[in-house]
Amino acid sequence: MKHHSINPSGETVSNRRGASIPKGRSRLPGLLLLLGLVLALCPVMAADPDRTEPGRKPAGKIDYWAVEDAKAREQLPLYQIIPAARPEELTPANGHPRGDTVTTWHRSHGDNGGTRYSALTQINRANVTNLQVAWTYHSKDGIGNIQCNPIIVRGVMYAPTPGKHIVAVDAATGQERWRFKPEGRPAFRGLIYWPGRAGSRERVFFCAGKHLYALDPGTGEPVAEFGTGGRALLPGGAQGDFGAATAGPTTFENIVVVPGFEKDVWGFDAGTGKQLWTFHTVPQPGEYGYDTWDRTEGYAANCWSGMAMDAQRGIAYISTGSPKPNFIGVYHRGQNLFANCVVALDARTGKRLWHFQEIRHDIWDLDISAPPTLTTITREGKRVDVVAVVTKIGNTLLLDRVTGKPVFPFRLRRAPTSTLRGEETFPYQPDPELPERFSKMEFTAADLTKVSEEQEEYAKTAFASATSGWFVPGSEGRANLYFGIDGGAEWTGACSDPSNGRLYVTANHVGWVISTFRDGDPPYDPTLPPTRGQLVFEQNCAQCHATNKMGIGTAPPLRGLRFRLQDAAITNQVRTGKNAMPAHPDLPEADLKALVDHLLLRDRPLRPESQPPERPRYSVTGYPKFYDKAGYPLNQPPWGTLNCLDLNTGKLLWKVPLGEYPELTRQGVPLTGTENYGGAIVTAGGLVFCAGTRNHKIRAFDKDSGRELWAAKLPWVGSAPPATYAINGRQYLVIAATGGNKLGTPYGDAYIAFALPE
Repeated sequence: MKHHSINPSGETVSNRRGASIPKGRSRLPGLLLLLGLVLALCPVMAADPDRTEPGRKPAGKIDYWAVEDAKAREQLPLYQIIPAARPEELTPANGHPRGDTVTTWHRSHGDNGGTRYSALTQINRANVTNLQVAWTYHSKDGIGNIQCNPIIVRGVMYAPTPGKHIVAVDAATGQERWRFKPEGRPAFRGLIYWPGRAGSRERVFFCAGKHLYALDPGTGEPVAEFGTGGRALLPGGAQGDFGAATAGPTTFENIVVVPGFEKDVWGFDAGTGKQLWTFHTVPQPGEYGYDTWDRTEGYAANCWSGMAMDAQRGIAYISTGSPKPNFIGVYHRGQNLFANCVVALDARTGKRLWHFQEIRHDIWDLDISAPPTLTTITREGKRVDVVAVVTKIGNTLLLDRVTGKPVFPFRLRRAPTSTLRGEETFPYQPDPELPERFSKMEFTAADLTKVSEEQEEYAKTAFASATSGWFVPGSEGRANLYFGIDGGAEWTGACSDPSNGRLYVTANHVGWVISTFRDGDPPYDPTLPPTRGQLVFEQNCAQCHATNKMGIGTAPPLRGLRFRLQDAAITNQVRTGKNAMPAHPDLPEADLKALVDHLLLRDRPLRPESQPPERPRYSVTGYPKFYDKAGYPLNQPPWGTLNCLDLNTGKLLWKVPLGEYPELTRQGVPLTGTENYGGAIVTAGGLVFCAGTRNHKIRAFDKDSGRELWAAKLPWVGSAPPATYAINGRQYLVIAATGGNKLGTPYGDAYIAFALPE
């Protein structure tokens, strides 16, 4: 079994046993093709970050309707390896962030490095059970989901509200000091305090709508000298309520760096609001990576989850989403840089220093969903600075902060081909061995639930109707089942303890069933009089396939059926059934014929297209979860976890269920965990705090063992990480508890603070 390595020059250098492979000599058919792809697979793409490449100029006519050759793919070596940095190549630690001094919370995620770590120890393992509510703040301006980790500066909490205000709240009493309402939803996933520099006064930065705002932290008034009336226009378009930017900005010296929601990253002068630079996450003509797209997109490779900043070295780190549209890649063939990447930028100029791509040509909506976390680890007795990024499929990308080289060898495995016309999958996808995964992507029969016999049988039937497997692409007309669309890791990402190199991450472990179908049918029009075939369909089929034929759960969409099945196949399946579909042997022949005519669009006149499309058109049926009718996941628990990774060794130290379904617990089912959207923080007091689960609780865990030490019921689900701070020697823990989000729980308007009794 061949197991090749890749070095930064793009040469194949060794196999799994370490035997050398002479450069230019082929060992397997197809290896020459592989060598042509090596440069595209390398994380540090060039020694010269200013190097540009021309756009792709396809030679000859391209068949955009062809189906990939699976046999040719099988001729490629099974594995490729991006080698780890040698010990002497790793960047020595410079002492930042210093774990023993981190006691402030000036930016969402704690600090510029996104560590969500605090050196405060007043609340610790011995007394955490004594925590009680210190104060509750209700914004009283509406209800809605808050996904922002609040900041605390000099005893004042700054945070967004469901009513789209930014408020300043006394962090010792919960009393509101001021509020400000911008245009748009403010600080969706973060805000930051900037202390001022070179004659520019302090301010609180956040994004809302189309603008970056700067407020005076004492009064809440816009800083007049910043931009126009305290705000600077962001270059990106605003996507509805999300705005032009959702992730929290970072600062370096007199620069504020803002990641765009649609694409791109921008640097602004923190004093004046003048735009200084733009980094294009989807490269433009003449820029490096432009040739990795055959058609670039206006909304893709977006930094929607977050970013971090090495405030000593002036390096900004972003993590990016997938190409768009999700699940369908026929209109963005290629590797698609800088989608699904960790990218390091010079904070002063916006120039790319390095990048590392996890998934190439993502057609599964498996963005890098978490912000980078800066920390320090020990390798061969040396303290070295790294950036860690947790992903939807349970990987932890652990990279040298300065070079981007992986700390551990990064393995890539030969990936399956697609059966969709026009799709070109990428030959290799990530399959690393270290750091160990905290969740998985591939859904197998062994993952099916055994919580009850009834659930198990239902799961087996539903599973038989779907495709599944490691990086298996969608296939026309069938549901594709896998883990990870909402994590693994989600936007809240991880927290790190820089004193010992441990990383803590909350994760989801539920399946998703995504159905792709060939589009081209006219839209469903409920105002038209029903045909006989439509009435037969609505009576016998719509309960599984939906009235609009989009399919429910693993039941396939029936739109576009005329492109993939003929009369005889449809008739046979209706009569005999298949997998979860019941047989209909008694359906009258006339009704069956009318049904087939309806499914193949022969019972209404079709307008011919004026011009055939250049490429096939596909659509998907939405985002169904692989749940049973009672709302429980159909895979084995735990369905939500809290995980601890030792980044020094890459080993998973512990994994514990996070959350519970009380009704299942009462039935004697072991703790299952639940889908969760919260995120953790870690303290020197030996504790990990997190919320985000369905049963409205915030919990404290022993950071060494994962044992739950304390829990308290929140009025609504806490859908963001908590924050911790001290005022006059008293340590507090505060969290936004507003419910809703993707869990579908009730909405509220509260921030809750806990402390030990005075």
